[in-house]
Amino acid sequence: MPRIQLLNRVLASNDALAEEFRKQFDKEKITAINVMSAPGSGKTALIEKTVAHFKDKLGIFVIEGDIKGDLDAKRVLKAGGKVTQINTDGACHLDAFMLSRVLNKVDYKKLDLLIVENVGNLVCPAEFNLGTHYNVMLLSTPEGVDKPTKYPLMFSKADLLIINKIDLMPYVDFDFKALEKSLKLIRPSLEIIKVSCKTGEGLSDWYRWLTDHIPQTARRKPRNSGKRKAHSG
Repeated sequence: MPRIQLLNRVLASNDALAEEFRKQFDKEKITAINVMSAPGSGKTALIEKTVAHFKDKLGIFVIEGDIKGDLDAKRVLKAGGKVTQINTDGACHLDAFMLSRVLNKVDYKKLDLLIVENVGNLVCPAEFNLGTHYNVMLLSTPEGVDKPTKYPLMFSKADLLIINKIDLMPYVDFDFKALEKSLKLIRPSLEIIKVSCKTGEGLSDWYRWLTDHIPQTARRKPRNSGKRKAHSG
């Protein structure tokens, strides 16, 4: 069978399952976010800050995707989050079938916000629908402004672009005007928020964006039932 036909079948099956997830999220009034970026852009740092900020206001669950290990899950756990780790064992992305192993065990009644941290990669994660409502992408200033030109699919699928590590601007060559120019050719309406997860600058804008995209914010207060544990999916 030709490879392209097989890939189309895989994507179609993935999309069908992702659509079932979306229907369930909508039914339970849960906002689901897929966080994507290259390795080292600051996805986990952003999630840590987000969990710490909202943990007493919202029911939050985090799914961590990595090829190996649970380092990121432990960081989210330390920040006070409920989290499950998925190891892809070589796959460069998460897909709906991987998520199903976790979501089938999640108590949706206690959730307002589901955050999925995808595998660090600027290619494959953009190709697989997870049923989430929003794709939030991070680009760190040390990576440079050429990434939209090199990886257009990722940027075209983003609903929000977060520029992280703006505290490093004095030390790196990052031209915002050049970035905006390239983005106009790919995703003209893409909203941009500038933050530093290290200093906290700009995070209030991110929290505001998130609050605006969560229906009936803080309608459930998460229940803390003793010590949390990170689980591998």
